[in-house]
Amino acid sequence: MRFPLLSARRLGLPRRAVSQILLTQLAIAAGVAVLATGLFLAPLSAQLDDQAMRRALAIAQSAAADPALAAGLLTAEPPAGGPAAADGPVQSSAERIRRATGAEYVVVMDLNGIRRSHPSPELIGLPVSTDPHDVLAGREVMEIDEGTLGRSARGKVPLVAADGEIVGAVSVGIAYDSVRDRLLGAIPGLLAYAGGALAAGALAAYLLSRRIQRQTRDLAFSDIAGLLAEREAMLHSIREGVIALDPGGRIRLVNDEAARLLGLAPDSAVAGRPLDDVLGAGRTTDVLAGRVAGRDLLTVRGRRVLVANRMPTRDGGAVATLRDRTELEHLSRELDSTRGLIDALRAQDHEHANRLHTVLGLLELGLHEEAAEFVTEVVGVHRSTAEQVTERVHDPLLAALLVGKTTVAAERGVPLRLADSTLLPDRLVDPGGLVTIVGNLVDNALDAAAGSAAPLVEVDLHAEGRTAVLRVRDSGPGVPAARREEIFTEGWSTKQPSGPRERGLGLALVRRLAQRQGGSAWAGEAADGGAEFSVVLPEALR
Repeated sequence: MRFPLLSARRLGLPRRAVSQILLTQLAIAAGVAVLATGLFLAPLSAQLDDQAMRRALAIAQSAAADPALAAGLLTAEPPAGGPAAADGPVQSSAERIRRATGAEYVVVMDLNGIRRSHPSPELIGLPVSTDPHDVLAGREVMEIDEGTLGRSARGKVPLVAADGEIVGAVSVGIAYDSVRDRLLGAIPGLLAYAGGALAAGALAAYLLSRRIQRQTRDLAFSDIAGLLAEREAMLHSIREGVIALDPGGRIRLVNDEAARLLGLAPDSAVAGRPLDDVLGAGRTTDVLAGRVAGRDLLTVRGRRVLVANRMPTRDGGAVATLRDRTELEHLSRELDSTRGLIDALRAQDHEHANRLHTVLGLLELGLHEEAAEFVTEVVGVHRSTAEQVTERVHDPLLAALLVGKTTVAAERGVPLRLADSTLLPDRLVDPGGLVTIVGNLVDNALDAAAGSAAPLVEVDLHAEGRTAVLRVRDSGPGVPAARREEIFTEGWSTKQPSGPRERGLGLALVRRLAQRQGGSAWAGEAADGGAEFSVVLPEALR
């Protein structure tokens, strides 16, 4: 059976979370103050009772130690009650002790339980009102009981003669009203302390509630619960991986998409575990943990290429997001291929036009054999260049780019060749990024070499394990050593701007792409003069 929960509104409580917390804390503080007061008063009452009984017993012991009291009890005749009994030796001694100690009464009884002294002389000669057997048997007694003078704390001691025989007993009583007065007199001070503690608790509760009000932005508990439910639904429904980490590097939250991208089981319990233990060592862990800084960092997890970003939180933790670059790879390849094809077609346009004009002229002059030889030579050169590139560069996207750039270089009168060490397998993690890097460096090299005496551009592209190494050399004037870092700054360029196209982005983009993949890019001097640009991309191959 389900029992519906009573809402704060049905109970008449305020809806604001801070008000409910304040009322709850005040109720707790008041309850604790009342409970502490009660727990203090209960043992205090018992302690005062015990002190009163022990005081009565001590007075009785002192009275019983007086040998004159025992001797008077043995020698004097039992008096009759009334005013005449007030002059007896036992009564005189007992009253003197009572007045000196402030006791309510000091009663001396004989072995028959008959009073031989009493504050009320008319009760002398009558049996005592309580059972005297225990004290007459030689046992001291402490108790609180009702007697002829009302409720009192009592102490009873056997009265022993000089020969050691018990001849009677001494009973001393302290009025219970005096004990109760002491207890009641302690209550105001106790309540003052309790009130002070309650006030301090109320002040602390108010300050805490104000702090909670600022942190919760004065929302009701129902609003906070609704926001939490919406947050959970949103995090698990978005198509971007989200990982939340605490200041110690432990995982707070992993949404469904992040679990899929990282290859974690959907029902795996990773919350509270260190990130290094869950993912193991590697670049992905370093990027998510913040040991690698930057934006849109590329990392490989299994067969997936991921783009990661990390944002610190106020408490020292962080939230990392993951995007799947693998699913965009097909479109990126098609786009880059189209761009390369357009560049190649644009560069070959004039060359093909000139060749067609040459063939047409030869045919019009009747030089048919010369026209056939010219066509065969042109086709052979183009086919030879394409075969040389595809034999050494196995990635189709990068090979197409180099073939296109070779045609562009030929159009500009700059030979573009591949170094003998060039050999790159078709296992690139991010071929689109490498195409951008190679394209920018080759374009810059062609611009630099175009005006030189012996123009030449050489591309060296090879793999060292999972690392891709790229070097582009040109026969241009080179880069002064003092400016080799400055040229990678965004906006720096030696070319004059032409039209709306922005200059000074190519080398900056090259370095940024290299750093995103955990690599580096720098400029140097070629062995035979000119400039040499180098790029190293760790883990660029699967």
